[in-house]
Formats: sequence, C-alpha cells, structure tokens
Amino acid sequence: MMLKQKFIMDHNPSTGEIIEKIKISSPGEVASCVKLARKASKSWFAVPLKNRIALLRKIEKDIFKTKDLIARTISVEMGKPLKHSIAEVETVLNTIDVNIKLSEEAFNTSIHKDKNLITEVQRIPMGVIAVITPWNYPVDIPISFIIPALLAGNCVVFKPSEFTPLSGKHIYEIFNRHFPKGVVNIIQGAEEVGDMILASDIDMIAFVGSRDTGKRIFAECAGRVIRMILELGGKDPMIVLKDADLKKAAEYAVFGALKNCGQICTSVERIYVEDKVAHQFEKLVYDEIRKVKIGDAFDKIDVGPLANEQQRGIVLRQIEEARRKGARILHGGNKVEGRGYFIEPALIVDVSEKHDLMTEETFGPIVAIQRVRNAEDAIEKANRTRFGLGATIWTKNLKKAKEIAAELEAGMIGINKGVSGVKGTPWVGIKESGFGYHGSIDGLKQFTHPKKVSYKN
Repeated sequence: MMLKQKFIMDHNPSTGEIIEKIKISSPGEVASCVKLARKASKSWFAVPLKNRIALLRKIEKDIFKTKDLIARTISVEMGKPLKHSIAEVETVLNTIDVNIKLSEEAFNTSIHKDKNLITEVQRIPMGVIAVITPWNYPVDIPISFIIPALLAGNCVVFKPSEFTPLSGKHIYEIFNRHFPKGVVNIIQGAEEVGDMILASDIDMIAFVGSRDTGKRIFAECAGRVIRMILELGGKDPMIVLKDADLKKAAEYAVFGALKNCGQICTSVERIYVEDKVAHQFEKLVYDEIRKVKIGDAFDKIDVGPLANEQQRGIVLRQIEEARRKGARILHGGNKVEGRGYFIEPALIVDVSEKHDLMTEETFGPIVAIQRVRNAEDAIEKANRTRFGLGATIWTKNLKKAKEIAAELEAGMIGINKGVSGVKGTPWVGIKESGFGYHGSIDGLKQFTHPKKVSYKN
C-alpha cells in the first residue's frame, strides 16, 4: 500500500505557521509496531499489578516535571489558552492517580462459593489495544485510555491526531523512558494510517472522534469481532427554566459554549430557554459574551483559534446557513481576517431544528438559543437528536430538575452545573454518542475480559 502523503505539516492555529514536519508511519512501520506490541504483551501481563503501578507513578512524576513543556506544546499545536493547557496536564495527573487507586478493586480475582463448588473470576487483559484519539484534548484523552489499558496488562499502539502529533510524541517519549520495549508504541498519520491500524493484528480499539469515523470502525470491528470503546461526540442541550438563576445560567452558557473554542464533546451546543424569561436571558448572555477576549494562546485571552482551517470552515458554514434561514446573530460570528484560524464568538437566537447548528455537532464558538413554551417542550426538543452524551438543567427546583433528568436521553446530566461528577465515576454517553466509557472501576474493567476457573472444595 502506497501512502498519499509522507509527512504531516503540523501548523500553529494561532498563526498558521508550520511548527514541524512529522514523518507519517509507513505500512511496514505500522505492522512492525503492532508486532512489537504483540511480542511484548505476554511478558507485560506477567508483571504484577504493584510493579505496573510503580512504573506509572514514575510516569506521573515525569509528567509533573515536564508539565510546562507539555502545556506549551498543546497550546502551540491546537491553540487553546496556555492556562487551559496547564489545566489539561493537571487533569492528566489526577487521571493517573484515580486509575491507580481503582485498579486493585477492578482487577483482583473474585471468589464465589456455592456448597462444595468454588469459582474464581479472573480479569485477563485483551492483549494489544489500539488507541486513536482527537486533537481537542491531545494529552488528556490519550492518557485516559492508555493508563487503564496498561494497568490491566495490555500493550498499546497509539495514534495521536494528525493535528497534534507533537503532543502525542511527548506522551510516547515519557512512557518510552520507563516502560519495557513494545509496551507503548506510537504511530503517526491521519485516516489512512488509522485504517491500517484497524486492519492489523489488534485485540481492541479505543477511539474518540467523529460519529462517521466511529461508524466505519464499528463495521470493521463487527466483521472481525474486535472489542471497542467509542466516544463519538455530542450535541449537548442546556435547559433554562423560568425560575433559574438567570445570571449564573448565562455565565455558564457562555463558558460552556466557548471553552476550548467550543471544541469539546460536552460543549453547550443547544440552549432551550422558557419564553417568559428568554429576552432577559438573551440580554445577560449578550453582556457576558461581549467580555470574551480572543487571540493567541500565549496572550491573556479566554478563547483561542479553531484548531485547524477545516474545522473553521465547518463552523462558518453553519453560521452562514443559520443566517440565511432566518436566525438572528446578535454578536460575532465573523471570520477574523489575518493569521490563524479565528472566528468571533457568536450569539445566535431565533434558531430551530431547521438550522444545522441545532442538529449537527458544531465544535465551535457559538451560543445558540431557542425559545420553548415550557419544560416539556424543552425535553422533547432536547431529545430530538442522534446524540446522547451530556445535558444540563438550570432551575432552583431540584425535584423538578431530577424529574427532567430522568426523561433526558443523555449519559451525563448536570443540574445548575456542568456534567462532570465525583472522581471515579464514569464519563459515558448513549445513543450515537458511542458506547463504553472513561474512568470508574467499570471503565478499567473494559480493558479486560473475565475468565472463570471452577473447582470443587
């Protein structure tokens, strides 16, 4: 098989300049990496859990020592403000710690007894795990899969996004300093290389990315009966009832829609507000969005550029389509001319299901507001989607909020807050947002299969 391209041109989205030229892995290199992982898998599984944990504690220390360098690389490659990149690395450290603390309970053999029969249920690693991850959290998302995979006794073949290859390379180099050869491997490239990995001798794939790519992976894995973890995005609704603290709701609407330039799978992508308070809420959101500063990742800003020109094009098309079909743009929404891939954060009202930005994942800096009659109308519209990742509800009536939460078709729901929860609980979606999850004991167990050994007492 001949590659269409031999190099990745890694761009700085704040300037459009090329950072570095990265060699794309050839078919032979992909096959060699997978073969190396397969060879290392038996000896790695034989390493006791406590020894795997000791190595991961070294990774934790190494990441902490180099966190400023890692954060700067994230900001250079994908444009997020430096303070947010630092927060991403700090989240990674927490992820490692939480997974280590949950691992013993997740992977210990359980003993079951019935009269004179004993059954041991062991947790056996899958073998070789392919980890393919996106550019929006280029260190946090890979780590959230690589750590539990290694703790479970698997070896990893890791392909970072072609838009953040250096961030992926940093991860690999840290692991490569401490782990035996072949346990963690890196492959660089885009979709073409991902297809080669998928067709190779792997036992499982952990993928975060677009719904369309996820469906292709699903079909390939189904044909070969390969295990999968798929997170395929979201179209998260925010419901604002008339008794909500409108100021706090407006602040969250802007924060939740614009953080990471809206490039988060749980970004606030659709806001449904009750008619009686809609005008007041829109005014509060307008006042809030006007405070937002955009610019280079290393300046004192709130929002950076889109991560790449392709993504900016998608967002600009949705904005233009909304304008053409009658939505009102109260603020922003224009392409920022000059260097980098910037868009003015947009506040768009009078939207409905006829607009793509209320039905298709946007992944951009847009606050989109639709008025609804009541809570029931909001629930019906919120559920009218193929996605089911997160949702938020804003009301002072906790009983009412819990009733709404019970009806919403989403894996994670926040009441008067975002969707994040207590440490050690799963990050999970339903419907076409995928299946499988990050975090939690169940999340760790995904990287193993149960094996029963039964004998008489």
